[in-house]
Amino acid sequence: MKQNNVEEITQYIQALEPNRKQAFEKLRKLCVENLPQGFEEGFTYNMLAYFVPKSIYPAGYHCDSSLPLPFINIASQKNFIALYHMGLYANEDIKNWFETEYPKHSKYKLDMGKSCIRFKKMDDIPYTLIAELLTKFTVESWITTYESNFRNTK
Repeated sequence: MKQNNVEEITQYIQALEPNRKQAFEKLRKLCVENLPQGFEEGFTYNMLAYFVPKSIYPAGYHCDSSLPLPFINIASQKNFIALYHMGLYANEDIKNWFETEYPKHSKYKLDMGKSCIRFKKMDDIPYTLIAELLTKFTVESWITTYESNFRNTK
């Protein structure tokens, strides 16, 4: 996986509280190991980002075409670590699958927004489930999903 903005990513992770740093690094490792080929790692919107590079999808993000097409972001927020997964927002079947599977992997209730999964308990992040979620879209299937859900709404 190609990495962009490595210095910013490293600084971001180094600045995390120790109890979050380990969980954050584990989520990052899951992304690097489980996202299908073609996604790139970088740093956008002050978050760790995984996206479709402009070399593959030159149109970029409809909200700002100078940016690559976003897919996943990971951020340390005030009270939680957030995993933003655009596929959950764009694909109802995958969202339903995730919501059904989550209780099998965590003793805590799912705290989720449209694309945001919030983890308040660092010791109860369902890494196995997240790893499986990361494999649900290829670059090509994400582009197709994105174009049918977002690109034409501009």
